[in-house]
Amino acid sequence: MKPITTHEGQLGFLRKIEGQIRGIQRMIEEKRYCVDIITQIHSVIGALYSVENQVFRKHIDNCVVSALRGKSRTEKEQKINEVIELISRFRKIA
Repeated sequence: MKPITTHEGQLGFLRKIEGQIRGIQRMIEEKRYCVDIITQIHSVIGALYSVENQVFRKHIDNCVVSALRGKSRTEKEQKINEVIELISRFRKIA
């Protein structure tokens, strides 16, 4: 049986990010200084990258490792291609 990967540990971080987004909305409504708004936006982006990294790490540690230890060559190739595709997609954004 394959392990089930869960990401509940990231929910707290996502709720914090959600609060930060609401804070940015308030800052805009209050016509706060542009640099302060940009600083908060950058903070949210960093927090999202952190969540993304944790989810990606769990995917590698659990889903990919499980496939590589398994017997199915097809599943191994699928997981390797999946990781390559994700990394390629990340490079386009950066």
